[in-house]
Amino acid sequence: MKNYIIVLLAVGLLVSCNQKQEPIVITSVDFHKSVDKVGEVMVHDIFSPPVASRVFAYPNIAAYEIIAQQNDEYLSIAGQVRDLKVIPKANASKPINFQLAALIAHIDLNKRLIFSEKVIETYRDSLYQVWNTKNSNEFTASKEYGLEVANHIYEWMNQDNYNQTRTMPKYSVNSEDPSRWQPTPPSYMDGLEPHWDKIRPFVIKTADQFKPVPPPPFSMDKESDFYKELQEVYDISMDITKKGDKSEEVAIAQFWDCNPYVSVTRGHLMFATKKITPGAHWIGITKIACKKENTNFDKTVYAYTKTSIAIADAFISCWDEKYRSNLIRPETLINEHIDENWKPVLQTPPFPEYTSGHSVASGAAAVALTDVFGDNFNFDDDTELVYGLPIRSYKSFNQAADEAAISRMYGGIHYRAAVEIGVKQGRDLGKFVVDNLKMTTK
Repeated sequence: MKNYIIVLLAVGLLVSCNQKQEPIVITSVDFHKSVDKVGEVMVHDIFSPPVASRVFAYPNIAAYEIIAQQNDEYLSIAGQVRDLKVIPKANASKPINFQLAALIAHIDLNKRLIFSEKVIETYRDSLYQVWNTKNSNEFTASKEYGLEVANHIYEWMNQDNYNQTRTMPKYSVNSEDPSRWQPTPPSYMDGLEPHWDKIRPFVIKTADQFKPVPPPPFSMDKESDFYKELQEVYDISMDITKKGDKSEEVAIAQFWDCNPYVSVTRGHLMFATKKITPGAHWIGITKIACKKENTNFDKTVYAYTKTSIAIADAFISCWDEKYRSNLIRPETLINEHIDENWKPVLQTPPFPEYTSGHSVASGAAAVALTDVFGDNFNFDDDTELVYGLPIRSYKSFNQAADEAAISRMYGGIHYRAAVEIGVKQGRDLGKFVVDNLKMTTK
């Protein structure tokens, strides 16, 4: 009987050991889940569009640099992206799973970049437990390397001037200049991120490298180009609202709203509804494209990285222009000079008008995604289903970008110049990123 018990214990121990030696398989689904998780937290924490673009970029770069070490199809972007140095070399004598290390680095940097760290920690710890049970040696080696790379990227990240901009002065309103941006209802928030042009770019050389042509000169003369654009915003708004909820223009405006903080007033109560940012919408489109193409883990990371870098530089470029031209929003002028009771279809966001952030970011993202997946890539965009909005279909990324841009006019929050020149600004910038960021050997 005693010998029988010893045999059972030995068999149990052997089974346990074999279970721990099971290879850890990491797929593109795992990376999508990590991106989705940080996206959910950013919605909860209410990250502004520029800051959200930064949060997406750094973890993706960390993951990409790890997979580029072991996959000959991909090239390190150290030396191509501003001030990024080569990451530490992996120890060839250790059983490192590079996909696992990349995912661990991604999760770790996500945690450092958001406010609700506990959410990411809980998600991370649940995964750690599974991986450690499957293969403790592989998990430990991969974790050590992933965190080493995450620390390397974190040190580089902390030199991008973000922390310094947290202590810079708020936007100063000049009420004497009728052309300058003024806070808008209902919450009259301060100008958002007035110093974002000081953030270190990733690929573009300077924040003003893609400085657009100026907007039409401010004038309330009804024959001026500026006033005609103002009147156009009002006329479009009045026309589409007459059509009611069935208006295609209203549907487009709502689909691309992507305002992370919409103030809602109910009597004396004011609260916020939360949504994804425009950059997050394009990160969602990246996921859609990857799933449609059934991309493997490495190509998935590559797609997210290229797209998020283009979006991040797009916001630096756009915000540089916003606080240079400092142009007043349509809502302010329409209420003062045309119709005091008029409200835009969408809530006006709290920063200057020119150029349109959605347009610039969408133009840049579309160029990056076209470079990865090709032109005429049709897809069904279900990104906004979670907010009760139906799926919209597109024949290409560029078609989606054009719709995102014009949506801002339909929403009543931008003039025509801001969206048309903005999307060109984004495409020009996106082409520069694609041409100057060599990420594959093909």
